[in-house]
Amino acid sequence: MDSRSGEMLAFIKVVETGSFSAAGKRLDMTASAVSKVVTRIEQRLGVLLLKRSTRAVSVTPEGKQFYENSVRIISDIDQAESDVAAHTSSPRGVLRVNASLPFGNHWLLPVLPEFRQRYPEIVLDISLTDAVVDLNRDSVDIAIRMGPLADADFHARLLGRSRRAVVAAPTYLEKHGSPKHPDDLAMHQCFNFNFRRSMDEWPFLVNAERVNVAIRGSTLTNNGETMRQLTLDGLGISRLGMFHIARDIADGRRVEVLPDYNAGDIEDINVVYSSRRHMPTRSRVFIDYMVEQLQPRLQLG
Repeated sequence: MDSRSGEMLAFIKVVETGSFSAAGKRLDMTASAVSKVVTRIEQRLGVLLLKRSTRAVSVTPEGKQFYENSVRIISDIDQAESDVAAHTSSPRGVLRVNASLPFGNHWLLPVLPEFRQRYPEIVLDISLTDAVVDLNRDSVDIAIRMGPLADADFHARLLGRSRRAVVAAPTYLEKHGSPKHPDDLAMHQCFNFNFRRSMDEWPFLVNAERVNVAIRGSTLTNNGETMRQLTLDGLGISRLGMFHIARDIADGRRVEVLPDYNAGDIEDINVVYSSRRHMPTRSRVFIDYMVEQLQPRLQLG
């Protein structure tokens, strides 16, 4: 029996994870077994596909070409099975979805009950983190991301747009006063993320010109949901997306600060997926569902 498709899958996992041991864990194989598979491919083809070192592996030009062709072939095999299964059953299988904590808590999780009713045979594997994940390396099928998309290897569908705003709780402003000019922020506690040091400055429009104002504070956090709660508790001022805080403002639990100086920067909210030619039916129906449910509501200027 021809086992080349299995060999291709092993090679794909090595490239995407960057090591034989990580690929072995994904495939339930030992690292040495995976290494032997790749060596067998190289011997058959008569070319070096991977450069090995004690710390990692890197792909040769021939390896890159073989990887791209292998991804296409495995995708075609998956699609052939999915096309047949689609005529006999509803979408099924594990679907791995990643989103930020704020978006996951406020937008993704609330719409999942109806999705579960529509597609009970899809097993959802949801991970929420504000750190940007690598779809291939972390075996994520679909991610929801804010801001510009720099990776051309992925496709995206727009879910909506949201501007960012500087906000504080009424209790904080009553105690410390409300800034009248962006320079006044130097006298206030401002929250920042601990994984984006380039964001130590906030943009504003001053005299019709965009300026970046340095902010200071004694608290950093790795996710927007924690920052939102710290702000609600009256501990300082934050800059967050309206998709995250619009309801707080409407309920009076948060007040927009320096609205006349807002830079007006808008973030796109996209559902992102691999650019491989085919996708499982479970991914397609999830993306369509997210667009159906959220696109009409995610226009938060």
